[in-house]
Amino acid sequence: MNKALIAMSGGVDSSLAAKLTIDAGYDCIGCTMKLYDNEDVGLSRGHTCCTLDDVEDAKSVAYSLGMPYYVFNFKDGFREHIIDRFVEAYESGRTPNPCIDCNRFMKFDKLFERAEALGCEYIVTGHYARIEEIDGSYVLKKALDETKDQSYVLYSLTQEQLAHIMFPLGGMRKSEVRSLAEESRFINAEKPDSQDICFVPDGDYGAFLERYTGKNYVPGDFIDVNGNVLGRHKGTVRYTIGQRKGLGIAFGKPMYVKSINVADNTVTLAEDDDLYEDRLVADDFNWISGVIPATEIRCSARIRYRHKEQPAVVYPQADGSVKIIFEEPQRAITSGQAVVLYDGDTVLGGGRIR
Repeated sequence: MNKALIAMSGGVDSSLAAKLTIDAGYDCIGCTMKLYDNEDVGLSRGHTCCTLDDVEDAKSVAYSLGMPYYVFNFKDGFREHIIDRFVEAYESGRTPNPCIDCNRFMKFDKLFERAEALGCEYIVTGHYARIEEIDGSYVLKKALDETKDQSYVLYSLTQEQLAHIMFPLGGMRKSEVRSLAEESRFINAEKPDSQDICFVPDGDYGAFLERYTGKNYVPGDFIDVNGNVLGRHKGTVRYTIGQRKGLGIAFGKPMYVKSINVADNTVTLAEDDDLYEDRLVADDFNWISGVIPATEIRCSARIRYRHKEQPAVVYPQADGSVKIIFEEPQRAITSGQAVVLYDGDTVLGGGRIR
């Protein structure tokens, strides 16, 4: 019997993924990754991931399914690969996506190491995405329920990893998942989905950065595209491209963050029409197939999680980066975010916007 390690967050999705894997005949082990202590990131005990309540919920489901259950301490790796990268990005004027890094470095790197040690052939998660094997190669596809699709945050997966991953919920709708969890009498069947970055549950990234680093980020000038001073900002780490709310000053017309210059400690503001660009370059690019296209390709590209992918031409570069030119200019292309390429519902690959 094949063994599978189930990554359990304490939520309903991973809980049902565990049940479906057991029902499919796998010998399963449940686990929760302990990624940080609230004290490490300046939080009081509350509704974030890795709380005692989440662990108890995951344990309750695992035991109801007759699975062994473990909590793995991955705090050191989470600090290095997720939190410190998050801090470095904001301090460099970029806007990171820590959920992508967490999938890459924790769920499908550190957890794979633990699975191998336990003799598990597969990692199972509650992600909404699909994996198909076609002619000996593995393909990552969007979930059936596009309102829950998480393929965007999974673009870094490799052929070797895809061969040993299962996403049981990829062909299901969220309503069906909750219904089956209720039938199974899971304690977390009605538990709300987590929406925020787990270690910044209030969404105040600037306050988190100050707590975590102990720094006071220096105020500077808001300027327009011609360099004229418009007012004062509260530190470049508190802003991201396309932002309108929270600027702290009124202009008589809508103004948005167009760019961030850490060296000059300035934040450039502009009207909405000035936020559109038709091209970008992405680094650290992963092609799901493992093969870099020999020439340009036509596909669609998504530049943020909730962005609808848009037609584009992709030009692989000699240094491993890609240049992407859109058919139509796109709003607020943001350094540090991911661009992910699609051919219909198939993920071709992705990388970090330069």
